[in-house]
Amino acid sequence: MRARSERGPSARSFRVSAKTRSTRGQMTVELCVVLPVIVVVAAVACNALTFFGACAEFDRVGRNAVRTFAAVPAAGADPGPCTGEVLSAIEGSLSDGNLEFEVSSSRDHRGYEEYAMTMTFHPTLFGLGLRQEVLGVPLPALTHESRMVVSPYRPGVLL
Repeated sequence: MRARSERGPSARSFRVSAKTRSTRGQMTVELCVVLPVIVVVAAVACNALTFFGACAEFDRVGRNAVRTFAAVPAAGADPGPCTGEVLSAIEGSLSDGNLEFEVSSSRDHRGYEEYAMTMTFHPTLFGLGLRQEVLGVPLPALTHESRMVVSPYRPGVLL
């Protein structure tokens, strides 16, 4: 009876260790498979949030610049398009290496000027420089456009 009891636990421990050996390293393999996906999702989410924040700030700064420079031109200045001043005000307020700005204006037959401001956002890898892709997933440049129509003030002209 004693031989049987000694043989029983060792056989049981052999079966248990065989089960644990077959699952050893499974978590490491799962981590190796899932980690690149997590990095890509985190990079896309981080860039999306950065883009949304830049869009909100661009809208605020761009509209303030148009109201400041285009609605009332400087004394003695041509009341025509003030795209240069608007662009320099936007670039001065939003100085980031991965943002590009463009300002254009057009005038309609009633004398109103429409300012079209465009921001181009180039995604980064968590702020570590400009990247076109992350682990094979392309990160395209994103654009945001804001338009504002103003009636420029003309000194000495009655409506």
